[in-house]
Amino acid sequence: MMTRFQKNYRVVKELVRLRFQNLMMFRLGFFGPFFVDGSMFAIQLLVFRAVYSNIDRIGSWREGEVILYIGTFSLLNAVSMVVSFFGVIDIAPKIQSGEMDLYLTKPVSPLLRLTFEKVNPGSVPLVAMSVLIIIYGIGKAQIVPTAGKIAAYLFWFAVMEILYYCMEVLMRCIAFFIVSTAKMERLEEAGLELCMKLPGIAFYGVWKLIFYCFLPYGIMATLPVQSMVGEMSWGLGLFGAAVVSAFCLLTCFVWKRGVRRYNSASS
Repeated sequence: MMTRFQKNYRVVKELVRLRFQNLMMFRLGFFGPFFVDGSMFAIQLLVFRAVYSNIDRIGSWREGEVILYIGTFSLLNAVSMVVSFFGVIDIAPKIQSGEMDLYLTKPVSPLLRLTFEKVNPGSVPLVAMSVLIIIYGIGKAQIVPTAGKIAAYLFWFAVMEILYYCMEVLMRCIAFFIVSTAKMERLEEAGLELCMKLPGIAFYGVWKLIFYCFLPYGIMATLPVQSMVGEMSWGLGLFGAAVVSAFCLLTCFVWKRGVRRYNSASS
């Protein structure tokens, strides 16, 4: 197990090194995203400010909790963009073009390589800005950030980041079974856009079933915030762990099943 871990670590380290080396050959390609992503983040904040400026509360959350939620969802997205997003989005095109052959014939996990081969340091400012929004939200909500609350928040953030990654992979490895994933990706975009603006506590009935169980974007930032504001119960925690476990297993199953039935587009 340790040998496999060490091997994967060396692979990831080399992929990151090569990625930085390639980016630094084109300095604008390295520094440009800092400006672009930073500008997009500022615009996003202005939009959220306009939407929530005249709202007293959403469910039990007031402005501070909503700001904390926005910062948390933004941080989930930013970490994904830095680490894996730009590699994962290539899964479907590589399956459809036959380039996946090059990954399946290498003595390295193809998913591991796809995940880390296009790390994006240009999105690092989004991480920093999201952290600042989280800190501001905690202050605005007058939350006392004890060690226990911080640990619980970081734990649920890490768990939800895994769920975020699984959903990204799942939506794209469906390309093993269908011709086009465009509709699935539009569904992903719509779900993310809605749940980034509307906390999970605002969903009821069938909508809560959809965005908590089938498209669990509604819990991704909600559970970390609930752990910080003291609304996390044992039942809710077990539910969140069950959902993440289920989607991790589903993603692994779909990926492995897809790899087994994959036929090169060039054959």
